[in-house]
Amino acid sequence: MADNDSEEIQMPFEACADCRRKMRFMSDSLRIADRVFESRLFVGTGKYRSNHEMARCHAASGAEVVTVAVRRVNLTDKSKESMLDFIDRSKMFILPNTAGCYNAEEAIRTARLAREVGLSNWVKLEVIGDQKTLFPDNEGLIEATRVLTREGFVVLPYTNDDLVNARKLIEAGAAAVMPLGAPIGSGLGIQNTTNLRILREMITEVPLIVDAGVGTASDAAIALELGYDGVLMNTAIAEAEDAEKMAEAMKLAVKAGRLAYLAGRMPKKLYASASSPLSGVVR
Repeated sequence: MADNDSEEIQMPFEACADCRRKMRFMSDSLRIADRVFESRLFVGTGKYRSNHEMARCHAASGAEVVTVAVRRVNLTDKSKESMLDFIDRSKMFILPNTAGCYNAEEAIRTARLAREVGLSNWVKLEVIGDQKTLFPDNEGLIEATRVLTREGFVVLPYTNDDLVNARKLIEAGAAAVMPLGAPIGSGLGIQNTTNLRILREMITEVPLIVDAGVGTASDAAIALELGYDGVLMNTAIAEAEDAEKMAEAMKLAVKAGRLAYLAGRMPKKLYASASSPLSGVVR
């Protein structure tokens, strides 16, 4: 293309603002470390009635990332059926997680095992601090993040909604931060919107993904409307009466929430404001 042709299609900043806005919608991908994802919905593998149902739900969700609990899956005995056999790796990226680990040493060892058997050098890092609530052990989480990052892992830690702790995880090398919206598997929905909003406003250097607590599609939409880069869920789909329909609902909710965030909601007002203009009204 000639130089003068190039100049002809360039528009001033004000004139092309609408074009840039449209481009945001057209190329709205999620980048974490060295990978780019089109779907902002992350799904799990637990609690399904069967592996076949799990596979159908994964397909219906449109998700590209699926978490697998390393300590709860058959990794070595090829003669036995494994849930891994039901994951389409041509369409889904496996994200090993360290569920069930209660200290940094266990979590580090589990992540290393996942890499050694060829699952991934990525890890959704969980270091649980309390058995009843499954809240994270922040001290152990930061320690494990630091060690695994030094060993070349891409670490996505499950944490609480503490801004200070999130910053420490980023300093330790986290590629994304995954604060909970409510206790794991509770289905309570997003219970901490104020803290999540603060996190979103203050942390921009890495993606933020809501992890845990989602119960239905509106919860997923809220997470994305808050500006979060993605949402991870498992029980909300697996324990729905019709899991496959819920998986599709979650796919649509995530898209709707993201579009609403990009569109920018109208300001809230205390009093009514007529939808139709008063000018030109027949008197």
